[in-house]
Amino acid sequence: MFELKINRFTVALGVAIALASAGAAKAEDGEYGVLMKTLANPFWGAMAQGVKDGADEAGVKYFLQAAESDQAAEPQLNLCNTMLERKPVAMITAAINSTNLLPCLKAAQDAQIKIVDLDNNLDQAVLDKEGIKVTFHIGSDNIAAGAQGAEYLVSKLGKDAKGPVLVIEGLSGNITGEKRASGFADKLKELAPGLEIVASLPGDWDRGKAASIANDTLTAHPDLVAIFCANDGMALGAVESVYAAGKGDQVTIIGVDGNSDAVKSIKEGRLNASVAQLPYLVGKQAVENVKKALAGEQVEESVAVPTLVLTKDVLDAGTEPMLQYVK
Repeated sequence: MFELKINRFTVALGVAIALASAGAAKAEDGEYGVLMKTLANPFWGAMAQGVKDGADEAGVKYFLQAAESDQAAEPQLNLCNTMLERKPVAMITAAINSTNLLPCLKAAQDAQIKIVDLDNNLDQAVLDKEGIKVTFHIGSDNIAAGAQGAEYLVSKLGKDAKGPVLVIEGLSGNITGEKRASGFADKLKELAPGLEIVASLPGDWDRGKAASIANDTLTAHPDLVAIFCANDGMALGAVESVYAAGKGDQVTIIGVDGNSDAVKSIKEGRLNASVAQLPYLVGKQAVENVKKALAGEQVEESVAVPTLVLTKDVLDAGTEPMLQYVK
């Protein structure tokens, strides 16, 4: 039921995005601009729903734009510039990488528009070098999310477990994917050194590419025991390859995001776990905190939204309070 709602909402947002992109008319007074990576991924659809609900509850207006894919760095910059021309009071941006939006964000700062780093996609060191100050960063701790993936794996296989492990990273150069992968690798080495990462390769957030990487790695390492993927789309691609190879009971697969497709796969007993980033809550709290900042209230420079490891047991029990934010 919820997945259908998100799909309908995404269609409606697509119409809104097309209208917003058609011209550079001035935004309404006090309107927020929201720039997503894409709405093709359920993760961003859930975050967009959170933005909408947060705006409705806060009584604020916003317009939303998104690139066609989470690899369309230059088109996203063009969308950002279009947004800038509309002169919103705040720009809530989820950059595709740490550098693609820098010219637009610099111009926004010069125009005294408040800048928000949505989902922690901007590298603070890069911002400091460019002299760009964001009002606040908001999202989950991606290093901690990766570490939670490793903790789950060790809880399942044991600290004395041995065997090859594959890591499928995000888009090369994307700080989010890099932090998730490094958080997983560092924690795994600490907790179970016998579980050896034999390959850590960029899957570009692409389900098909992840499936291919998983297939190739299974060929090279038929005794593979686990796959950690930096997002759920890639994890579901890995699931396809593992089950096609008849090794669904052998390989533990972990994703990150907790999107609706991953939840369905976990309930079906295929994907083992996903570290849910609760994107709905990220979007909702982003809008709420922008309103506070515009009113002159104190907002933490880094707003951390909790994560939750989803497993079949957790979903079937349904008693975890944070499940209400898993969309």
